[in-house]
This record gives sequence, C-alpha cells and structure tokens, in this order.
Amino acid sequence: MMKAIVQDRYGAPDVLALREVERPSVGPRDVLIEVRASAVNSGDARLRAMRVPGGMALFARLAFGLFAPRRPTLGAELSGVVREVGSAVTRWRAGDEVFALSGMRMGAHAEFCVLPEDGCIARKPAGLPFADAAALAFGGTTALDFFRRAKLAKGEELLVYGASGAVGTAAIQLAHHAGARVTAVCSAGNAALVRELGADRVIDYRAEDFTKSDARYDVVMETVGALSFRQCERVLRPRGRLLLVSASMGQMLSAPWFNATTDKRVIAGPVTERVEDVEALAHKVAAGTYRAVIDRRYTLEQIAEAHTYVDTGRKKGSVVVTIG
Repeated sequence: MMKAIVQDRYGAPDVLALREVERPSVGPRDVLIEVRASAVNSGDARLRAMRVPGGMALFARLAFGLFAPRRPTLGAELSGVVREVGSAVTRWRAGDEVFALSGMRMGAHAEFCVLPEDGCIARKPAGLPFADAAALAFGGTTALDFFRRAKLAKGEELLVYGASGAVGTAAIQLAHHAGARVTAVCSAGNAALVRELGADRVIDYRAEDFTKSDARYDVVMETVGALSFRQCERVLRPRGRLLLVSASMGQMLSAPWFNATTDKRVIAGPVTERVEDVEALAHKVAAGTYRAVIDRRYTLEQIAEAHTYVDTGRKKGSVVVTIG
C-alpha cells in the first residue's frame, strides 16, 4: 500500500483527498520510482477542475474522463529514487536518483509512481535537492519544444508574456543561453527575478501594453492563454512567430488560416515530450545555465493548499510538493 492524492470528481481543491491505495505493479519494462517530490503546475490545476481552454472541454473529458479523471491521482512531474525495475529493464537500476515527466500517465502525487523504462526519465544532477529536480521538466520541456518548432535563432528578439510562471522562467533561461535577446512581460514585483534569469528588458503588464508599442519581435511566446494572434500581429516582424502555449481550440483551428494568409506564423498545439529534452535540461543544470524557480513548498498532506495557491495565477515558477 501507499499514500496518494486521489479525486473522484472534478472541482475545487477540496475534491483532493489523501488515501491509502494499492502500490502500482511493475511490468517487464517498467520502473517503480519512490517519489521524493512532485510539483503542482497549471495543467494539474486545470485538469483537477476540468478548466480547459475554450472549445476543448468535450475533448478533454473524452480524453481524461467524462465526470471524473480516469487516472484519479494527478501530478505529471516528479523526482525520486528507483526502487524496483522490471525483468527486461536495462537502462535503470534500483537506487538510481532520477527526475521525470509522467505526462498523460499522471500519478506523481503519490509515494510511488510507475513509468516505462524508455519514458521521460533522466538522472538527477548530482547534489541537486529532490525538490529542485521535481520542478525542472514541465516548464523546460515545454519551452524547448516550442522553441524547436519556432526555430528560435541566436540574435533574435523574443518576448515572453507570462514570464514569471513555470514555462516563462524556463523560457527566459533557455533563450538567453541560446543567444536570443529576451523581453519579459510580468508584474513589477517579479522584475528582479526575470532579470536575474536573463531577461534583457522587462515590461510591467499593468503599466504598459506591449501590443501597442513600437517595438517589434521575431518571436512572441504567450504562456497564459490571455492574448490572440490579432492582438500580437502588429508587433511581430515579417516571418515572426507567435507561440501559443495555452491555445484554445479556436486558435488551433484558425492557425493554418493565419499561416497561409499572412507573412507570420502561429504555432500552437500539444507539447511533444522527449526524453532527450529532459536529459538536456539535466546537462544544463550541471553546466550552471538552467535552474528551477520554486515559489512555495508544501507537503503531500497540504495538496489542497498548493492547488488553491496555483489557482490564484500568481505563482512564480513552480509549486513543489515534498513526499515521504
């Protein structure tokens, strides 16, 4: 048996309950990870409440469960120690310290989580606390995937809207060290943080509307689902790219039209999670060019409080849950 957070319906944070459940079994090509830390990201909070971008509710319910999650334990990123491996596993051994994305499998808000051997698992950088490792992958892999699709190049001007969140803080670091010039849009209270991470310029969204400025960008990364292509079009240079990290169904369906009728591109749609990206993040941590930004830490028993805080939309970087 093990402790896990489960929910039997969609709703507010109080639908989450700590229960004793069966420990997951290990298949021939699976690894059992004893979870030391996980994170509550915006995706976890949206799925808990079935609060998804416009036009996607039916598709989300069909994918995750009509009236309650088919996988009742949420959590898509974690760090921990491999405790058991399947009979055919060659990549991992018991005792390996790792961090991982569980993705659609979820299950990270529990004492143990089973993942396939070839899943998005990487060795935890030596000396890095488990809490920090648990917050590396979600924002980092999202930023890497969108930058790859956008072909972000050295010397280009990038604007990150929602720059202080998990994706935004990762994007600033990765783009800065790739040689892009980064403008970060966030609240004035987070200006020092994003500058420390590598932003060359900071815009306080409460004081200035960047969509009405004279500045022009090669790439605009919109991380919070608050802006449209039409709002951002005028600040994009010819062949500029708009990255809609949290796109609505309408935005995804209309993207091909914008791409065909303008000299700019809209890039939207699900992130492709790659083990190579998780491993790349580990190397960047070891090289000192990437780190997790952690706002608050909670215990597994405080999971409802963690979700309540994430629901405010004001977190900086990640919210971490320590386990065990």
